[in-house]
Amino acid sequence: MPYIERDGSRVFFTDEGTGPPVILGHSLLCSGEMWASQLPALTEQYRVVNVDYRGHGQSDPAARGLTLYDLAEDMIAILDLVGIERAVWAGVSIGGMVALRAAIRHPERVGGMIVMDARSSAEARLKSAKYRSMVLGSKLLGMQRLVPSVLPIMFGKTTLETRPELIDEWRQRFEALEVNSFVGCLDALSHRESISSRLPTIDIPTLVVVGEEDAAQPPERSREIADGLPNSRLLVVRGAGHLSCVESPEVVTGAMLEFLAEHA
Repeated sequence: MPYIERDGSRVFFTDEGTGPPVILGHSLLCSGEMWASQLPALTEQYRVVNVDYRGHGQSDPAARGLTLYDLAEDMIAILDLVGIERAVWAGVSIGGMVALRAAIRHPERVGGMIVMDARSSAEARLKSAKYRSMVLGSKLLGMQRLVPSVLPIMFGKTTLETRPELIDEWRQRFEALEVNSFVGCLDALSHRESISSRLPTIDIPTLVVVGEEDAAQPPERSREIADGLPNSRLLVVRGAGHLSCVESPEVVTGAMLEFLAEHA
């Protein structure tokens, strides 16, 4: 199995396909499997490195507290290991926020970005407090009690109302999570600093994608990113929520392929 070890934790990834390189980062509470609908089309034309963040998928929990820059450094280390100097970074939610920070710290390693359902500002205090209470509640009561409140955050109203099989699949995935495993990434998300003022310095081709019904990071947050970046365009995916690549895979895959054909 392909792993890299950093700071006492093993980070899992896959490396598939040939062609210009793309590296993928997933949302909190998910894993690289989140990209299952995109991978067949992407790997036909591109070399795709798909990472499980610490505490997710097949990676180890964080051995210490994390920042979003730590997660970016994990991905840089993976690119070093597999011999990729420069890639297009694509990420959903925390994955998009990691990509933005990689572009700030290592602009020479980022050839383009696809930033989905993310934001550039710091987390609101009320939302950080809500995260802490959710973690405490899940530790006391288990993930099964937490999942009903997670689903409306991760999925849009349309998906919740019309796609019961998809919701049930992800309900089971969320219920199987070990709370202590993903706390490091949750802390990194909760305590991140604002990078809004630095967006104009990121002169990298960027596709900003957001679900029209994203309750976790509403479309105005993605508009702020797109407006702040000097070389970007915005796609709002109708009828999708926070996991836009899962809820509207054909739309998102098509947009990714179009962007990559031009910028990879």
